Amino acid sequence: MKIYGDYYSGNCYKLALLASHLGLAHEWVHVDILAGETHNDAFKAKNANAKIPTLELDDGRTLAESNAILNYLAEGTLFLPADNFTRAQVLQWQFFEQYSHEPYIAVARYINRYLGLPEERLEEYKAKQAGGHKALAVMESTLSKNDYLVGNCMTIADISLYAYTHVADEGGFDLAEYPAVQAWITRVAAHPKHVTMDGLANTA
Repeated sequence: MKIYGDYYSGNCYKLALLASHLGLAHEWVHVDILAGETHNDAFKAKNANAKIPTLELDDGRTLAESNAILNYLAEGTLFLPADNFTRAQVLQWQFFEQYSHEPYIAVARYINRYLGLPEERLEEYKAKQAGGHKALAVMESTLSKNDYLVGNCMTIADISLYAYTHVADEGGFDLAEYPAVQAWITRVAAHPKHVTMDGLANTA
């Protein structure tokens, strides 16, 4: 299978991180979003929404949206619980990540890291801070009582939220305010099959 993405994009990094945990063989195809590489006809034939990440299976089928891909790849593993309610809790966190976390933390990081915090987007960057801190506070509340977001072991809920949370400082969010989140980040990163964004990018 092929994964089209950018290791420094949290949404793409999620897939590489899960692939490392599960030992999934794959080919990584780097896509430069700033150069508009998602908007050519060849890429849009794989993903009409012209976004990364995109998964291409060996039989030619493709799948978009990072959390949908995580669910597909994690099926039948401990990263996606078989129990219906517990699985719904995983999905709950993944919807939270896309609607209450990523639009603030990831976008603020993108404006700063990818665009260099241009003056014309400074107000937008500042406006993302309150929503990002609200999301981090929700995570802090759960992680102050539990080691992981769902159950007593890592799931794709953790992978979904870890991707952008561990680099939230690049979007201006001081994680020192969230000790339980910090401890969780350390816990996730301590897994023997963990890989970092830099580590992945340097081996690509």
